[in-house]
Amino acid sequence: MKKIYLFCSAGMSTSILANKMQECANSYSIPVEVKAFPHCEIANIVKTLSPDCILLGPQVKYTYDETKKIYGEENGIPVAVIDRNDYGLMKAENVLKMAVVLIKNSIKN
Repeated sequence: MKKIYLFCSAGMSTSILANKMQECANSYSIPVEVKAFPHCEIANIVKTLSPDCILLGPQVKYTYDETKKIYGEENGIPVAVIDRNDYGLMKAENVLKMAVVLIKNSIKN
């Protein structure tokens, strides 16, 4: 089972999106675990839970470069920022598709 973890300022609004993504994945029988966490916990979460994909909420977009360098380049975990419109409209299926593609592309490399 692949782990898709979302990180935002406090983990609140992102947890709603994560739940919707999990429901979507379950409906398509996609074996993933989708969870949301506050960005301040990213180091501990990566160390203890080893996500397969890190998605950043638009409100922590400013951390993308540093997050990608530390977890993407140094640890090989795909990192992306969730599209502002998909996030705002809670388009869970779009965000799930993006995460699945990121994971598949990282496996190829």
